[in-house]
Amino acid sequence: MASTYLQNNQDRFLTELIDWLRIPSVSADPKFAGDITKAAEYLKARFEEVGLDNVELCPTAGNPIVYGEKMVDASLPTVLVYGHYDVQPADPYELWDSPPFEPVIKDEKIYARGACDDKGQVYMHVKALEVMQQDGAFPCNIKVMIEGEEEIGSNNLAIFVRENKAKLKADVILISDTGMLANDAPSIEVGLRGLSYHEVEVTGPNRDLHSGLYGGAVANPINVLCKMIASLHDENNHITIPEFYQNVAELTGEERAELNRVPHSDDEFKQSIGLPDVYGEKGYTTVERVGIRPTLDVNGIWGGYTGEGAKTVIASKAYAKISMRLVPNQTSEEITALFQKHFASIAPSGVTVKVKPHHGGEPVVTPTDSVAYKAAADAMETTFGKRPIPTRGGGSIPIVAMFKSELGLDTVLLGFGLDSDAIHSPNEHYGVFNFLKGIETIPHFYRNYAAAMK
Repeated sequence: MASTYLQNNQDRFLTELIDWLRIPSVSADPKFAGDITKAAEYLKARFEEVGLDNVELCPTAGNPIVYGEKMVDASLPTVLVYGHYDVQPADPYELWDSPPFEPVIKDEKIYARGACDDKGQVYMHVKALEVMQQDGAFPCNIKVMIEGEEEIGSNNLAIFVRENKAKLKADVILISDTGMLANDAPSIEVGLRGLSYHEVEVTGPNRDLHSGLYGGAVANPINVLCKMIASLHDENNHITIPEFYQNVAELTGEERAELNRVPHSDDEFKQSIGLPDVYGEKGYTTVERVGIRPTLDVNGIWGGYTGEGAKTVIASKAYAKISMRLVPNQTSEEITALFQKHFASIAPSGVTVKVKPHHGGEPVVTPTDSVAYKAAADAMETTFGKRPIPTRGGGSIPIVAMFKSELGLDTVLLGFGLDSDAIHSPNEHYGVFNFLKGIETIPHFYRNYAAAMK
């Protein structure tokens, strides 16, 4: 049963979240720099309202980190909560049914950029603290650190963590930036894929050329780029980069069978995203393809004339953004080097190629036998009435591996989003049920964890 305080204040909690979602805290575009600051200041004020101490905007070389803490007793365990207040760009705006920074609630869902990723889930933690404050006391020590650069690679977070290890000393990390299987099938992600992200540039002639005068006599960078990209997979959708799979941790048959116990329907999966069939690496199920197998995807491709009407040119340059999701025991450094070497090697002699690495991150698997995981599973069982299923997530949260290496701490990924929430896409949304259920569940985690650590 949700607390009376939560029930009596849920409309206000939603209104506050909507106010925060109106601030377009897009970290990828410098024109939103003022809004990044505004979003951080909004969160700082909410930290102060819910009773956190030592609340501050911690400067970095980029966007500020919002920090606060409640140290109730040195003998009690400490939980460090992480999240991010920056959001993805909302483009293309014309594909949104309502403006991305004018939040609306319809069909019991909050529609706005950042509604699920990650403002809505961060705000669950803020309001969970308020509920605990009003319902009694904080059962353990709590530190909250919310950054503003997650969507652009968390470039300054590792530096901040490295320079503030005493401030951030804790026993476990708690993050809500993931999802669960369904509202009637709670789950906790225990694995995340890593990431290696690149921008490639293929250059042909020293200027755009008339396709009649030069066509057939020069290498067309767009044609070449398309062929190079197409060659990165074979007929079984297996990635063709030499040595790409050499360190991939293969699961046993028993482990694969256990993974495929999660409730999943390919028919529902196809219907949810409007596809006639599933697609992917031969020999693996959909659940395995998005959880335990590495991938290579083109995230954007451009070049030449794309305006209205016709312009018959052979472009001087063509570009693409390419990302690879990694699994244990691959590393972003290893895969970045392999990709750079291979992509340059498959270019024909009529063009030159540049590969520019962007951000990367490491894959992680978190333990399911830890005190913290059991505390989270018990909390979800209390509020959902069902034991959560441990799952492997296809996304990447590079800072999880960084927290382990820098602070020596494991992470619990207590997320409440759904695959259907359209994060990073037009019409991103977050269920009102999920938002409120998160606020209800998080205090149970703290109580369970504090009790188990005595």
